[in-house]
Amino acid sequence: MREFFAFVRKEFLHIFRDKRTLLVLIGLPTALIVLFGFAISTEIRNVNVGLLSADDDVYVTRLMEKIDRSEYFTYVGAFRSEAGLDEAMRRGQVDAALIFGKDFMSSLYSPEGADVAVVVDAVNPNNASMEVMYLSGMISDYFKDDIVSMASYRQQMPATGRLTPNLRMLYNPQLKSSYNFVPGIMGLILMLICALMTSVSIVREKETGSMEVLLVSPVRPINIVIAKMIPYFVVACVVLVNILLLTIFVLKVPVAGSFFWMILVSVIYIILSLGIGMLVSTLVRTQIIATLICGMIFLVPVMMFSGMLYPIESMPEPLQWFAQIIPAKWFIEAIRKIMIEGTPVRYVTKEILILTAMAVVVFTAAVAKFNDKLD
Repeated sequence: MREFFAFVRKEFLHIFRDKRTLLVLIGLPTALIVLFGFAISTEIRNVNVGLLSADDDVYVTRLMEKIDRSEYFTYVGAFRSEAGLDEAMRRGQVDAALIFGKDFMSSLYSPEGADVAVVVDAVNPNNASMEVMYLSGMISDYFKDDIVSMASYRQQMPATGRLTPNLRMLYNPQLKSSYNFVPGIMGLILMLICALMTSVSIVREKETGSMEVLLVSPVRPINIVIAKMIPYFVVACVVLVNILLLTIFVLKVPVAGSFFWMILVSVIYIILSLGIGMLVSTLVRTQIIATLICGMIFLVPVMMFSGMLYPIESMPEPLQWFAQIIPAKWFIEAIRKIMIEGTPVRYVTKEILILTAMAVVVFTAAVAKFNDKLD
């Protein structure tokens, strides 16, 4: 047992002496979580909005002032013709526009009602759909609340209302992209750090020839490997705490569910990732190959097939089946349910069991392969 803890201590010292490793372990997660939380965002900001109105209506003017006060839009002015508006959109001066017909207010109080056209630049379809949704919501709220209240106050005939949908955004009403990216970036960071660092650490011993020296020691070979994995488990837990602190206090993403179960799921995922790194180390002989496998082969599936960036349900069926074997997919689903939706643990039982089963299978395969290498 004394020799085992000596190996653990040696690996800790090796990590702390390697400044580049510390930079990767601490600096990379911080940079990624800040990058995905602030720089990479699917939210709309500073959208330039133009106006084309056949009449100088005071209510339309007040609507545009309300839109301009929003943090999402900037009112750039009114245009006299559709040709001028089209030219402004081609030049990139206007991203969206509202077009009001003649006698808009009179039509609003008529039995047929009134229409307003929302025109957006749909080169980026995701942004365009969000701009239409935001603008439609602001227009509906304005004419439903402000105009109707004014009509009642002046004892005018109220607008013959149309059926207005009551939209509700559950769990993320502000539509903040960080709510979506944080669970995904947690899965990406933990997978890369645990798998990459563990595999490189063991392969490095093979390249330098020190693995043979370690194997002739009184400690069993499998205990040597576990001793080398323990420091990276501790470092991964520190990285996890760092990510959660940045998420809660910098990105302002609340933990709606049980903090305990979120940590437990993360620990299971860390152990699984360490097992994957151990398995890779038994299959390769050089650090370069281990880095390529963990950094490239694992990176793309985690980003593309885990639901981090793209919904799995929208993929072709063969790719949906392939996504089921990606560990990050189940981890991200579990974290989103616990952290963002605040669901009880009974709704995450499936994800926890699958991650646990994956960890057992991977560790069993890695130990068996490691023993074969020794033989």
